[in-house]
This record gives sequence, structure tokens and C-alpha cells, in this order.
Amino acid sequence: MIMRTLNKHPAYELLASYSAGSLPLSQALCVSAHLEHCHSCTRQLQQLNHVGSELMQELKPASLSSDLKTRLFDSLDSLDEAALNAMPETTTKQSDPSVPRCLQQFIVDNYADLAWKRVSTDIHSVELCRDANGAKVELLKIKPGGSASQHTHLGDEYTVILEGSFSDESGLYQQGDFIVKDSRDRHKPVATLDKPCICLAVTEGPIQFTGFFTRLLNPLLRRSYALKQLSQY
Repeated sequence: MIMRTLNKHPAYELLASYSAGSLPLSQALCVSAHLEHCHSCTRQLQQLNHVGSELMQELKPASLSSDLKTRLFDSLDSLDEAALNAMPETTTKQSDPSVPRCLQQFIVDNYADLAWKRVSTDIHSVELCRDANGAKVELLKIKPGGSASQHTHLGDEYTVILEGSFSDESGLYQQGDFIVKDSRDRHKPVATLDKPCICLAVTEGPIQFTGFFTRLLNPLLRRSYALKQLSQY
């Protein structure tokens, strides 16, 4: 992928948590997708990783009891070698190179071959997974010149633009940009006219429409989101 100078980046604290491996999967996917496009955040992450490795070097190794070591080696010896050899080999099909590496576990070929579901006349979506914290990870595709209804969120929303671009009340966002919205933000994304806009979106709560008529759908959205979360357990 081509790395470029971007306008919107994850906060330093988010990068630090990513470096430490403490981010939820959903947020880590967004940061990882952004990093594939961004020189400056990649350099920052390298610096954070270096600092982390230096700090690890200063830590004193933890001592292990002889009993724990014995139990560990006994467990290794008890593995059934025949069963391990019988495990089928897995082959990974190469995804389209335009698909971020972190998403290739969900996207076998390319964006066009996904099972897109119609959300509105302008938008299609495909859910990739649900995080352990209930966050929904999905791709959104807005047709050229298409828009979403004005809305806010009951939880944080993380968005990374994978292809195309869109604008809202805060400005223009292009490929690779990392956008965070919360309940204080109201926006109406509008895709540019040149090509469809495909985004990786993570929502930690349902969206809430703010239009006079569309807000009547909000109770249904909340109920649907809650049922999806319950279905994970």
C-alpha cells in the first residue's frame, strides 16, 4: 500500500496502548489499518516499541518454582504427537493487495465479492465480527455522492477510510484517515462524487438518528444492537 501524509490520526494514547498490546481487537484493527497508510504514525509506533523494549530490559526476570517447571514440561511431554501430525494443513489465499493485512482474515478475495447488505439507498454494509466488549466491526460502502442521515452515537465510533473519501461538518476525510466520533458529535457523512467510499467502522453502541423523521427508528436500532450482543453469548 502507498503510505501518505494524512490529516487525521489516532491519539498518542491510543498508539501507546496499541504498542503495549492492550487495545481491544476492534480498536486495534482500526489502528492497524491506519498504520498501513501513515508514515508519521508508523514512526511514532516504532519509537514507542523501542521505549517499551528498553523498559522490558530493565525488568528483573520473574523466578519460577521447580514445581511449575516440572508441571509445564510434563504437559508438553503428554501432547499426543500423532494427533498433532493429523491436523490438516491450512492454506491462506492471497487477498487483494488493496485490502489491509489486518482485514485479510475476514476478506478472502476483495471488497467487491463480500456479501454486502443494503442499509439505505446510498449505503451498504457487511459485518466482519463482534469484539468481546460488544463493539461491532463492519465495512460501510457509500455510493459516489451518497450520504448517511445525520446522526450521533451512544458509544464511541472509530472509522478508517479504506477507499474513496467523504466529508461531514468537520471537513474532508481521505484514504487512511482515522476518525473518532462520540455522543457529543452529530454528523452527516457525504461521499465524494468520484468513486464509492469504503470505510472500516467500529461502533461501541448503536447510532442515533437526529432528523425529525429518522429518529423514530432509534428504538428499533437500540433493540437490534442489544439482540446482536446477546446472540454472542
